[in-house]
Amino acid sequence: MKLKTRDFIFVAIQFFLFIVYLFDIKSWSFTIKLGFQYLGLTILGTGILISVVSLLQLNKNVSTFPSPKSNTQLIQNGLYRYVRHPIYTGILLITFGFALYAGSLFKFLICIGLFIVFYYKSSYEEQRLAIVFPNYDTYKKYAGRFFPKFW
Repeated sequence: MKLKTRDFIFVAIQFFLFIVYLFDIKSWSFTIKLGFQYLGLTILGTGILISVVSLLQLNKNVSTFPSPKSNTQLIQNGLYRYVRHPIYTGILLITFGFALYAGSLFKFLICIGLFIVFYYKSSYEEQRLAIVFPNYDTYKKYAGRFFPKFW
């Protein structure tokens, strides 16, 4: 599928937020108890695991752009059976977990920014996927966007 301007805008904003996340504003830091730091590390580790497994399951279909690649397949097994965008889920867990571990309000705000970008990016991506895969609307009924549907 041909890339559009929106594809490049979403990716540019996403990478900008990744770069900004590397920095911190020390005056926005707070002290956090050791138990919460361990919780943050656990969330971060879970995010890494989800991201790696998702990338491996997506295999040759992986792309940084929301528009699907030509000759792509709709993956609906593994983590993708339960979540439509597990790579985004993993990244959100990584950024949230590290923000909690570091006690950084600045990193929490960037994490919220990433969530907003991923929400709109995934909405656009799903519009494009529905063009290529007629059964995508059925898939959306049982797989959650970022987290599994439990109902």
